[in-house]
Amino acid sequence: MPLIIDHTYPEYIRARMRIGKNGYNGAYYYSREIKRFFCMNVKTDRNWITIKAGDVAVDHSIVFVHNNRDFERSYSYLFDYEDLVYVVGLPDMVEPVSEHGKTIYLPLSVDVSYVEKFKVEEKTRKKAFVGRRETRRDWGFPRGTDLVEMMPRHELLAEMAKYEQVYAIGRCAIEAKILGCEVLPFHPRLPDPDLWQVLDSRDAAKMLQRMLDEIDG
Repeated sequence: MPLIIDHTYPEYIRARMRIGKNGYNGAYYYSREIKRFFCMNVKTDRNWITIKAGDVAVDHSIVFVHNNRDFERSYSYLFDYEDLVYVVGLPDMVEPVSEHGKTIYLPLSVDVSYVEKFKVEEKTRKKAFVGRRETRRDWGFPRGTDLVEMMPRHELLAEMAKYEQVYAIGRCAIEAKILGCEVLPFHPRLPDPDLWQVLDSRDAAKMLQRMLDEIDG
């Protein structure tokens, strides 16, 4: 039976406790959905590494890459392992990551039916930044914008649903679109909100199955 290294690993739990509220981040929640929708439904004899849990790894694994800015440094511990398949969520990550092994571009996905539960009939607020504090600090956005951050996902979705417009990237942007928010451009590297298309994790699992089948036969 394949080994799963995920957000329940002791090394990851200790790291998440150290960073406090910032532990409510996209990698953690994405790992939960990877385990639920991908690991449980994709047929493969490969092991799974759904999140960076210290420097824990194993050969013959599927590795989900969450750090899109500093891959070489963050994932260098993996370079001595054999027969890895890296899964990246941005198309411009394929080339740099593929220098270190087989690489799959799988667009980011969410549990659409879960997010839809937070929709509201009427928007009561204008504009907010939604996401991690690091993104806000690194790239910025107009003054006077509300901040929706540093909270559990269910609280974040409930708050985000109230806004007409949001500054967001990644899975936050996908969730915003499901909630009927307009996603605004603000990130210099990812300026086009159309990059974030709504994709249900169930459909993403089928996509991943097809791509793994092409690699492993």
